[in-house]
Amino acid sequence: MDFSGSSSNSFVVINNNNNNNNAMNHQHSATASSSSSRYENQKRRDWKTFGQYLNNHRPPLALSRCSGAHVLEFLRYLDQFGKTKVHTPICPFYGLPNPPAPCPCPLRQAWGSLDALVGRLRAAFEENGGKPEANPFGARAVRLYLREVRDLQSKARGISYDKKRKRPPSQHPLPPPHTAPS
Repeated sequence: MDFSGSSSNSFVVINNNNNNNNAMNHQHSATASSSSSRYENQKRRDWKTFGQYLNNHRPPLALSRCSGAHVLEFLRYLDQFGKTKVHTPICPFYGLPNPPAPCPCPLRQAWGSLDALVGRLRAAFEENGGKPEANPFGARAVRLYLREVRDLQSKARGISYDKKRKRPPSQHPLPPPHTAPS
């Protein structure tokens, strides 16, 4: 899974069953990916990775039994593959967007990456037959978790995640109409 947009396969699942089937699936996905958008390709990879996560869950978890708590477990699991430095409150660089030196603070998944991932998985859930009212990616706990991550990272990294709002039209007075000389 690629959450940063630059590297790939942060999450690896080893499965030696059906190698011939895997080769056929790879050919099919190569064909499908050439005609799909980048978003659709990423959504498909994310969905496949989440499915692998459910299969590797102990005990294995059926999608129909998946809840917002399982989505949170998945998001927390992904944190270990993060590449974004998130300073702790005791770090001297806490709140600085560009720290002047290295520090031992942990690397985490960036809030924006997690937010985009949840959006793609939420769409994929419904595209794969899930009912919108049962979508675990839209659970209140997931929304609250994302908000908490955003706020924590905003403070720790000194970065504002406020949405840019359109400015109201400026109230410049119109110049007086041009009058023809008499």
